[in-house]
Amino acid sequence: MDINITLLLVAALFLILASGVWVGLTLTGVAWIGMELFTSRPVGDAMAVAIWGSASSWTLTALPLFIWMGEILFRTKLSEDMFKGLAPWLERLPGRLLHTNIIGCTIFAAVSGSSAATCATIGKMTLPELKKRGYPEHMALATLAGAGTLGLLIPPSIIMIVYGVAANVSIAQLFIAGVLPGLLLAGLFMGYTMVWALLHPGQIPPAGPAMSFVEKLKASRNLLPVVALIGAVLGSVYSGVATATESAALGVVGALVIAVLQGGMSLAQFRDSLLGATRLYCMIALILAGAAFLTLSMGYIGLPRHLAEWIGGLGLSQLQLIMSLMVFFIVLGCFLDGISIVVLTMGVLLPTIEKAGIDPVWFGIFVVLVVEMAQITPPVGFNLFVLQGMTKKEITYLAWHALPMFLLMAAAILLIYFVPGIVTWLPGQMVG
Repeated sequence: MDINITLLLVAALFLILASGVWVGLTLTGVAWIGMELFTSRPVGDAMAVAIWGSASSWTLTALPLFIWMGEILFRTKLSEDMFKGLAPWLERLPGRLLHTNIIGCTIFAAVSGSSAATCATIGKMTLPELKKRGYPEHMALATLAGAGTLGLLIPPSIIMIVYGVAANVSIAQLFIAGVLPGLLLAGLFMGYTMVWALLHPGQIPPAGPAMSFVEKLKASRNLLPVVALIGAVLGSVYSGVATATESAALGVVGALVIAVLQGGMSLAQFRDSLLGATRLYCMIALILAGAAFLTLSMGYIGLPRHLAEWIGGLGLSQLQLIMSLMVFFIVLGCFLDGISIVVLTMGVLLPTIEKAGIDPVWFGIFVVLVVEMAQITPPVGFNLFVLQGMTKKEITYLAWHALPMFLLMAAAILLIYFVPGIVTWLPGQMVG
């Protein structure tokens, strides 16, 4: 009976999605079908309670604020300044300025929260510059596709907030837990780039004129505003001075101050940043509301409990469970965006994760990593869409060259499984 109900609801989900209905409304519709057909609970009352509970969450306040912070910085000279500050230090590394994609994305991820925004912002700045200087296009695109996904992992991350709300996990702990895995992934990307450059020395242009240490330091002053903002946002959370929501408010104020001081914030740009953030948040809020109702519906039907019991009965080890879930999430990522994946699956998977004895904070970082992998898998790889829009290249071409980055992310998942302290150590040191 449970299998029949599950198949019916899954079929309804994909049928409604395929017809072009918004994800949030699709989730609400499937939840309504489940409640109406398979429970005795009044549907209208249940829907009102679930959607109001989702929309009125204080924790969720951090989400629109971090989105707005990213929108403000997207419209400033920040990205241009970042390139100027980074380039002098990278001329002597194997791969040279290809690393500006990785380090630039790592820095911008710490003030953005969105993978697509990170990829687009850094790409607009670096791709023309790298092409002009004669760097191989496929490597420029590969490093950008991979490093752009760091927008999800390095805090503040929109998807971490969504997971934290869905799984009832501390968002501040998730933020801090993402720092070391984010730096680990950036290090893997840089290591691959260096190895590739050493194996193909003829494809890397010669270094530019040498600069003295003092000249490099002068160029680095362009990085000070963004480093100060990252320090304020993450430092306030880590030290216990501020919650995730309060640090988001601090981030918005800091971003506005940077934008005004740089002279890059007119009234029209301020309005555009506010409208851009509002549009994106409304889309996410609708998905979250639909997901909350679907979770409630699934709970009444009893599917999560039965699924957890079924998976528990398979006798999988923790590693087998994690590997199975990785494949499951990657397949889902071929068809859905990251936020939809998280809100669709958490209500069903969390009882199983708890039963397997997996730390929910660790599992949150695992989920973010596999959703990152989905960002560069066709047909619905959002980073691939962003790059296609900027370069007019085929999705298959972009996906093929991003494949090494995909494999490095899989390696990072194995690393955090066998060395869980990479994820759990920093949250354990938090104050307050």
